[in-house]
Amino acid sequence: MRQILLLALLLFTIATSAQTKYFNSFDDTKIAYTDEGEGKPILLIHGFINNRKSWDNTALKKDLLDKGYRVIIPDLRGNGDSDKPHEDDAYSQDAEVIDLMFLMVELKISKYWAIGYSRGSILLAKLLTKDRRVKKAVLGGMGIDFTNPNWHRRTIFRDAFDGKITEETRGAVEYAKSIGADLKSLYLQQKHQSVTSKRQLQVIKAKVLVLAGDEDKDNGDPAALSKVIPKSKLKIIKGDHNTTHMSEAFSKAVISFL
Repeated sequence: MRQILLLALLLFTIATSAQTKYFNSFDDTKIAYTDEGEGKPILLIHGFINNRKSWDNTALKKDLLDKGYRVIIPDLRGNGDSDKPHEDDAYSQDAEVIDLMFLMVELKISKYWAIGYSRGSILLAKLLTKDRRVKKAVLGGMGIDFTNPNWHRRTIFRDAFDGKITEETRGAVEYAKSIGADLKSLYLQQKHQSVTSKRQLQVIKAKVLVLAGDEDKDNGDPAALSKVIPKSKLKIIKGDHNTTHMSEAFSKAVISFL
């Protein structure tokens, strides 16, 4: 009986798991994504050394689908099932952000909402300056520091994935190796990471929620980030950088904002 129940559960999981889809972006880089549910489209953008599956076990994804939203989650280039080019040109000039814009064109979406977490918020900030189809956005797990082109945290992780490992970055490199991540791509992602200045943030038209954990200060001050974005709100909830986006409190804050 137990074996029958386990088999049934396995078949249900396979039947209900999101189908991976692909499209060729502006430079023919193949980008993988999932597209689940119906209703208002919401784009979820994952963080560094991660992929779209990082959203699978979050309260947020479940709640969005339960409430009738259409949830679109790509693997950023260099991650997950997307192509992992090893050329500088493949990551320069905001290539990752342009992929997101092309994905919305591919899906024929005229307006949408977007949620980023960690490095996903860095890309979303740049997206907000380029794509007026984004009407509401959540910048999760991020402070003001990414607006500095010489941000120390970006440069040390860039160098770490180029072989110059420090005690501060050793854990990240070891984790990336343990999951089979593409180290050269991770280096290029950091080398060419989008930089959005405070002046550029000041012209964002969309409504924005800056949402961070109370123990998450690695990326600078979230309050300072909220202050430079005109139509923004700040929400601090319990959690650290690695767990906040998975929590019920994070989902509740996002749903309330939407």
